[in-house]
Amino acid sequence: MAHNSNQEETRTSIDEVNDTLTDLSTRMEQNSKVIVYACIGVAAVVALILIWVYAIRQPGINAANEALGQADIELLMGNDSVALAKYQQVAAEHGYKAGELASLNAAILLYKDKKYEEALKALKGYSASESIIGAGAKSLEGDCYVNLQKYSEAVAAFKKAVSLSDGNPHYTPVFLLKEATVLHEMKDYAAEADIYKTLIADYPTFADELGVNFEKYLERAQALAGK
Repeated sequence: MAHNSNQEETRTSIDEVNDTLTDLSTRMEQNSKVIVYACIGVAAVVALILIWVYAIRQPGINAANEALGQADIELLMGNDSVALAKYQQVAAEHGYKAGELASLNAAILLYKDKKYEEALKALKGYSASESIIGAGAKSLEGDCYVNLQKYSEAVAAFKKAVSLSDGNPHYTPVFLLKEATVLHEMKDYAAEADIYKTLIADYPTFADELGVNFEKYLERAQALAGK
């Protein structure tokens, strides 16, 4: 009897497995069309991405780079006004990195022409993120605000330049000094003094390079702050 019981249990277990496999097979057959359509959909998306990259994006990048190069040639030849017009055209008509660089170069030329508001508008087309060029762009933004006597905005721009430059010994102290100069103009002498402390502690060779004694500037700022 025990033997028969085991056989029944075995047969039952096998039957359950077979039933499960049959159920899976049925569901696979029912869902086969869905799976096929899903695969076709994924393939279509991939195809569209490849078309965009190779048929649209890459030619667009090449065209933008070529247009930017033509503007650079005009600048190298000393034709600033022509170069400015070409940079503005590239910025308006092209995206990608070339369009951003064109915006930055246009801003530099506009700043040289003392067109500070226009330079600031051009800078909006450039995404400042790199530790050197990006920080320099933010510093240029601060310079524009200084000339427009918008000192709070200038300080914010110089702070961003300091942050982006990430302690670069050649650039960061320059941005800090610009910030300190504006803070002095704003009569925020305590904040100015803090910057000179940073310059003295973190960038000791910068004062020698400039031939400036930051200790005296620190003493002046502290005296004016009443410390």
